[in-house]
Amino acid sequence: MSTAVVTGGAGFLGSHLCEALLAKGMRVICVDNLDTGTLQNIEHIRGEDFVFLNHDLTHHLEIGESVDFVYHLASPASPIDYLRLPLHTLKVGSYGTHNALGLAKFKRARFLTASTSEVYGDPLIHPQPESYWGNVNPIGPRGVYDEAKRYAEALTMAYHRQQGVDTSIVRIFNTYGPRMRPFDGRAIPTFVRQAFAGKALTVFGDGSQTRSFCYVDDLVRGLILLAESGEHEPVNIGNPNEMTLLELAQTVVRLTGSESEIVFEALPEDDPQVRKPDITRARALLGWEPTIGLEEGLGRLLASLGHQAA
Repeated sequence: MSTAVVTGGAGFLGSHLCEALLAKGMRVICVDNLDTGTLQNIEHIRGEDFVFLNHDLTHHLEIGESVDFVYHLASPASPIDYLRLPLHTLKVGSYGTHNALGLAKFKRARFLTASTSEVYGDPLIHPQPESYWGNVNPIGPRGVYDEAKRYAEALTMAYHRQQGVDTSIVRIFNTYGPRMRPFDGRAIPTFVRQAFAGKALTVFGDGSQTRSFCYVDDLVRGLILLAESGEHEPVNIGNPNEMTLLELAQTVVRLTGSESEIVFEALPEDDPQVRKPDITRARALLGWEPTIGLEEGLGRLLASLGHQAA
């Protein structure tokens, strides 16, 4: 039986990844300090093949058994979290990634670091291919997250080139699904929460900025395919079906049957104007592409909250 360590395993993405790995017959060691993750995300997971460790990854991580895969997802990921925890976000990207890579090196495990589309900043190339180096403001309020992930990518490649660690890098684009926190500041949980409360949906700017939303099951499938491949260079995983945030808000209002109006607020500093993955490499290297459209995915999310799509 293969064993996987999932850092950030009690978070939104991490908990879904733990479930998928267990379904593949693997033993899973879930590591989380519960800063942004929660035990509620994993309380339904039982069995001798699942272990939870409450541990802050900025400190040395010791695992007493053999490990085949290290999935490094630990990091504050929403604007609310990394603006609240700026120094910890940088430390997780640096010390935390060092410790996760050190574990993979010692155990001779395949390593996957979860990077982000935010490494592209407000992109000057559209859609964004992995070869694009980005347009990031390192001293802006979002810089603590963007630069932590960019550093983690550089560190991962350094361990691969100098230490021979078997590494991979995934650049994750906007993902949604069950277990997202309603107040985490991201668009879909915010719009859904506001719609069900009968409150106005708040769209930043004029709503013309675009995003591409991938359902969590598709995303997790891509993570596992990449981890089980021999690829070392970054790979985008996301849904290339692009839409404006105004269109997203209108879709949420329609699917929830809400009578909420849509209001507009000032655009946050350094908010990207466009976001769309080029998934050519994912298709060619992994045979991966998303299969769940936005309306189907939103329907699954609403069902998980006890609501039926209108």
